Amino acid sequence: MKLKYIFLGAISLALLVWGYYMGMYGAPTEQTMGDVQRIFYYHVPSAWTAFLLFFANFIASIVYLFTRGKRADAFAVSSAEVGIVFCTVVLITGPIWARPVWGIWWTWDARLTTTLILWLIYVSYLFLRKFSTCGQTPILAAALAVFCFLDVPIVYLSIRYFRTQHPQPVIGGGERSGLDPVMWKAVLINWLAFLVFGSLVLALRYRLERMRQQVEESHALRDETTFSPANAVVMRSAR
Repeated sequence: MKLKYIFLGAISLALLVWGYYMGMYGAPTEQTMGDVQRIFYYHVPSAWTAFLLFFANFIASIVYLFTRGKRADAFAVSSAEVGIVFCTVVLITGPIWARPVWGIWWTWDARLTTTLILWLIYVSYLFLRKFSTCGQTPILAAALAVFCFLDVPIVYLSIRYFRTQHPQPVIGGGERSGLDPVMWKAVLINWLAFLVFGSLVLALRYRLERMRQQVEESHALRDETTFSPANAVVMRSAR
């Protein structure tokens, strides 16, 4: 088991180093924005990875609503947590990129605003999972997760249907979003690195969540055994 994680870790490290080299040195300098554009090689792959993780949370939540399976519930909360991490990277790298290009750190642009809303609703999902003591919390969280994912296509389509300062989409954006082949290579290498690294973190988080569930189940079973009717009779007799 540990060997699998070490293997994934070694691959992700190698890909992250390769992606860094391609993004910082291998890809040509963008003519308009200069070197600040290189944050693009982290900003865009982080967004794509976050969207995939939120989609995984969406599917796992639907599975849980139909099956009430503990594994689906564990995978749902794990994918949401890792997705929030990558979405946070998007919200951090975006303003860093925007400041020298737009002259401002933030504007209530359609893409930026919908991305912030996406982050906030998934944070609310995690708060529900963390602090609610209701026995129906996993069901309520799964229903909320289905609602949360509805914002993902809104985020993606926001720059198509609203006037925005944000650049056009890299995929499906027509000639305006065309990239140099080496730039494309840098984007895809970093995305692959983020996918492998995200998968490693997701696997570790899922394993931890399953262990937590098993501990809770063992405690519940012990409590049921301790306070069973037969034991209650024995305790009364002893008194």
